[in-house]
Amino acid sequence: MNQALPVSANTTIGFLGAGQLAKMSAAVALRMGMKVAAYSGSGTHNTLDPDALQDKSISLQPLEWMTPLQFAGRFDDEEALVRFARKCDVVTLENEFLDGALLSRIQKRSGTSILPSPASFMKLESKFLEKETFRRAGIPVTPYRKITSAQELQAFADEHGYPFVLKSSKGGYDGYGNKTVHSQDEQKTAFASLGGDAGHELIAEAFIPFHKELAVQIARNQTGIAVYPCCETIQKGHICKTVIAPAQINESISDEACRLASVAMEAIDGIGLFAFEFFLTDDGRLFLNESAPRPHNSGHYSIEGCVTSQFENHIRAIMGLPLGSTDMRAPAAVMENILGLQNGDATSDVPEVLWNTSEAHLHIYGKQSSRIGRKMGHITLLGDDPIGIALEASKLAGQITL
Repeated sequence: MNQALPVSANTTIGFLGAGQLAKMSAAVALRMGMKVAAYSGSGTHNTLDPDALQDKSISLQPLEWMTPLQFAGRFDDEEALVRFARKCDVVTLENEFLDGALLSRIQKRSGTSILPSPASFMKLESKFLEKETFRRAGIPVTPYRKITSAQELQAFADEHGYPFVLKSSKGGYDGYGNKTVHSQDEQKTAFASLGGDAGHELIAEAFIPFHKELAVQIARNQTGIAVYPCCETIQKGHICKTVIAPAQINESISDEACRLASVAMEAIDGIGLFAFEFFLTDDGRLFLNESAPRPHNSGHYSIEGCVTSQFENHIRAIMGLPLGSTDMRAPAAVMENILGLQNGDATSDVPEVLWNTSEAHLHIYGKQSSRIGRKMGHITLLGDDPIGIALEASKLAGQITL
C-alpha cells in the first residue's frame, strides 16, 4: 500500500494522458495547491510558447490548457516516459492504452511511484487478463474465450450461440474495437476488421441478456476504502448517454454490486479510483463486465452529487491521504453526456434556459474538435425524482450543439 506523500506547492502529479478525465482530476490537485504535469501521446510540443495560445493550428487536449508542464511522446517510448516520471512525485493513468511491463520498468528506473501500480495494472491490462483475474477471485463474469483464429470463433458459437461479442482484448472504448456477431457469415469479417488476421489478441464474450447496466466506483489506499453508490448507466450506440445515481434497483442487488466491486478491488490490490461495470439480468444475477483503473464516465455525477467526487478521492488515494465521504448530497443525481453532433471544429451553443435551471451543472471539456458521438461535455442535475430529472437532463443536453 502507498505511503502518504507530502502535499505542497512543490508536489507534482503527472498524468499519462491529457483528456477530460485528467483535466477533472487535475482541477482537484490544483485546488489542493499541487502542480500537475501532462504527458500527451498525441502532442507535438514539450513546452507551450505563450504566443502560441492564439495559434489555432496547435491542437491541445483539455489538460494541456491547464498546465505549462507538458511533455509529448509516444506511450511506448520508454526513455521519454522515464524523463517525464522523474519530473513528478507520483504518476497516474488516464487511460489503459499502456503496457504493464513498460510501466514497471519506468517506475523502477525513475524511482517515481506509478499509481495504480504496474502490478495492479498488469492484472487487467487486457480484457482477457481482466476476466481471468476476476474469475479466479470468485466474481461472476460473462463466459469468454481468447480468440487466435477464425476457427475458434465457430467453437465459441457452438458452445454459447449467437449473438456473441468479439472485442479487441486491449484498446477498445465507446464502441470502438467491438463487433457483435449474429451469424456464421459475420464471424470472418468481424475477425478481420478487429485485426485478428494481423495477430491482434481478441476475446469472444457470450451475449448476456441483461435488464440493466450498473457501475460502482471505488477509491482505495492504506487509509481505507470508499465505495460510491451503485448507479445505472444507459447506453446509446455503445456509448454511455445517461447515468442515474443511485440505481433504481432492489437494495440487495445494489449491495451485492458494491460487495463484488470491493472484492475485485482487493483482488487487484488497487490504489486509486477504479470503476466496475456490471450486467444485471432479469432474474437478478450480476456479471462483472469490465473495469477501469481510473476515474470513469459513470462517476461524473459525483462532482456535484457526492460529498467527495471520484476525482478528489482519486487524488487523495494516490497521495496516501484519508479518503472522503461518498454520501450523496441529494436523493438523486443524473448525469447526461453531451455528445458531438458534427465532425469539425467544436463550437458550443448553450441555451439560456440552462443557465437558469436550478441544480443544473454544465461541464464542457474544452476539446477543440468535435466528432459525431464524441464525449464533449456533460450535464448533472440533482433532485428528488430520478426519472423526472433524467428527462430534464436529456432535454437540456439535446439543446446544446457541439
